[in-house]
Amino acid sequence: MRTVDVNVLTQNIREMCIEANHFLSPDMKKAFTMAKQQEKAPLGRQILLQLQQNMEIAAQDMIPICQDTGMAVVFLEVGQDVHLVGGNVEDAVNEGVRQGYVDGYLRKSVVKDPIYRENTKDNTPAIIHYSIVPGDRVKITVAPKGFGSENMSRVFMLKPADGIEGVKNAILTAVKDAGPNACPPMVVGVGIGGTFEKCALMAKKALTRSVDEHSEIPYVRELEEELLQKINKSGIGPGGLGGSTTALAVNINTYPTHIAGLPVAVNICCHVNRHAVREI
Repeated sequence: MRTVDVNVLTQNIREMCIEANHFLSPDMKKAFTMAKQQEKAPLGRQILLQLQQNMEIAAQDMIPICQDTGMAVVFLEVGQDVHLVGGNVEDAVNEGVRQGYVDGYLRKSVVKDPIYRENTKDNTPAIIHYSIVPGDRVKITVAPKGFGSENMSRVFMLKPADGIEGVKNAILTAVKDAGPNACPPMVVGVGIGGTFEKCALMAKKALTRSVDEHSEIPYVRELEEELLQKINKSGIGPGGLGGSTTALAVNINTYPTHIAGLPVAVNICCHVNRHAVREI
């Protein structure tokens, strides 16, 4: 049994909120460079160049990549041989988010109530997802999610008879309906299977997978590659102004489901796809 003080979570999450909002992750940097080289449309290349310059200035001058610094989504994968001490884990996570957004001068975008809309003034509470895994480590993923792209996300409760073609159509429909509103080139996270809430969670988690990694399941890998090709033939392009780079990646997660259902969730993220990952 390994003991971890929850204050360690707080400190790391504080730093990760600031890091994710100022610096593009290595996989996204690589994807952007490749996209700029492969984009066929002159205007599309110009937009990609401007986006890249914006991200370089953000890193150099320590200003946020985007004015929407998002709602903090935190994934905690806790080893079953870890004993967390020193306080409440959820409080520790939210304290890390509070410190990161206040001390980092990041925009506070969270309201206490969805109807009455009073701002919490520190970007808490976070959205926290827990999972218990083997081992004695804690893996933290902080993914600030802006709502320009979040608002374009969809859940489709398909019938089994819709099959894989129905799944493809649902994903393409969500992307085409999003158009320029999701700040393309986008990253498309997809969850297939499970239940209504499980497929949405899988789609969210899919966005945190490195964009240069494919699913280990052969048919899912083929589906990711096929959909990326089709999305990039849609003509939406960088900034929604046309071109051959509408998406940088399609990441798909799957899970067993009920004999009567085929849930599909599409969680779209903008071109920065912010996430920071640490293991303690």
